[in-house]
Amino acid sequence: MKKEIKGVFAPITTPFVNEEVSIEQLRENVRKYSETSLAGFYVLGSNGEAKSLTEEEKLKVLEAVMEEKASHQLVMAGAGYESTRQSIAFAKVAESMGVDFVTLLTPSYFKKRMTDDVIVKYFEDVADAVSVPVIAYNAPGFTGITISPGVISRISDHGNIVGMKDSSPGNIGKYLAARKEGFAVLAGSASILLTGMVLGASGGVLSLGNAFPHKCCELYDLYQKGDMAGAVKTHYELFRLNQAVSGSFGVAGVKYAMDAAGYHGGAPRLPLLPIGDAGKKSIEAAIKVAGLQ
Repeated sequence: MKKEIKGVFAPITTPFVNEEVSIEQLRENVRKYSETSLAGFYVLGSNGEAKSLTEEEKLKVLEAVMEEKASHQLVMAGAGYESTRQSIAFAKVAESMGVDFVTLLTPSYFKKRMTDDVIVKYFEDVADAVSVPVIAYNAPGFTGITISPGVISRISDHGNIVGMKDSSPGNIGKYLAARKEGFAVLAGSASILLTGMVLGASGGVLSLGNAFPHKCCELYDLYQKGDMAGAVKTHYELFRLNQAVSGSFGVAGVKYAMDAAGYHGGAPRLPLLPIGDAGKKSIEAAIKVAGLQ
């Protein structure tokens, strides 16, 4: 049975204590999330600092989330590497662990050679090699590559490529217009969730969901119920908060917001630095303005 990709997903963070992954803190976070309306988790993404984890650490993180999540919550596992071969190998391991989807970030080291044909072949080769459904991840802020609407038109015809997460600025409408029927598009930020849903997105993968899952799910629910006035009000609350947290400080800001909200955030792994006192105060002020503290 095809699993529906809808609702709010948290791109889960990885807690560190003295630079070491804290699996127990991660488990505690996921236990709390399991009692929320979150549809699931994107594990081993940018907020999870996957590029700073060893292969062994990645598997331990994925295992912990799989064991602690609620039965209704779905798991997307980041399986994107610079080579197709590595991506397939990790996707197969994630599949064996029971994940619901694997997510593929576009390769970017050879950026000048990443034409539409190369990107399409990459996604299709991985999708052909595994049974677990594939989700494309568009994150030009990290890769320097923006997936074209033409790529989405082509890969959305593939039977095992079922959706995309879009973290690009201002492109979600183009992808929704280019996709084939049944291909899910998820907003990659709280700032574009409402706009995306109005245009046809089925939900979002929101960094704010790590710290404020109830508020993020509230926006989704208000829109689904047809309460546009309430959805617009909540959108602006989350928009301003998102700008103050992830928009200003990235992963370090998300993690500090989690600390403020009672989750295990902590410091990112070096070379990323934790935010300073001024940044903490600005996030605390934004949380207070949003009525979440």
